[in-house]
Amino acid sequence: MEGTFVNIIAIIAGTSLGMLLNRRLPERYIKIFFQVIGLFTIFLGISMALETTHILHMVIALITGGIVGEYLNIQKRVEFFGDYLKKRFKIGNERFSEGLVTAFLLYCIGSLTIIGAIEAGLTGNQNLILIKSIMDGVSSVALASALGIGVMFSVIPLFIFQGGITLMAMYFGDFFPEIMILEMSAVGGVLLIGLGIDILGIKKMSVLNILPALGMIVILIWLFPDFGMV
Repeated sequence: MEGTFVNIIAIIAGTSLGMLLNRRLPERYIKIFFQVIGLFTIFLGISMALETTHILHMVIALITGGIVGEYLNIQKRVEFFGDYLKKRFKIGNERFSEGLVTAFLLYCIGSLTIIGAIEAGLTGNQNLILIKSIMDGVSSVALASALGIGVMFSVIPLFIFQGGITLMAMYFGDFFPEIMILEMSAVGGVLLIGLGIDILGIKKMSVLNILPALGMIVILIWLFPDFGMV
């Protein structure tokens, strides 16, 4: 779990710097930062999604995961959690919940999160998580300059999600063959495309409601490993 703690520290440091820049930078610079993050998120998502070798599994996982997430209303619950934190700590930032949700998705859905957390759990090698920590720290500067302190509070769900994967890999590592990790990453890529569309303001996407697709793809690959391969 050491890598996850370093990741958290990097995000807090980056957010603090971003908050400082927010007071000094003109709005047009913050806007262009945000546009770059959105475009890069879409690019990253496409590159990850194209790695799939089980397109049918991916489609079914996204549909069933979306249905489950919509039933559980994950997006609304996380936003409610953000509003609670905002009131609890008397934070005046109007985009607090948006910052928390956007940062969490950006930091947790990438392939480095999934592969790095599993590698840390299986072997104790923290290198990928440490690389991710640097990337997240840099990203948090731009995110916090645009969305504010909500980005810092994303470390709470990040700790649960990323730390949870690491602990699962420690105890159930043999259950995760390479193809499962690859397909989880590919599904995560589709979610990142949706996040990028949301960041750019093209269309509001309830990406968190599709998050259960990451679990669904594992179940499908486990039950039907060779069905519909491309």
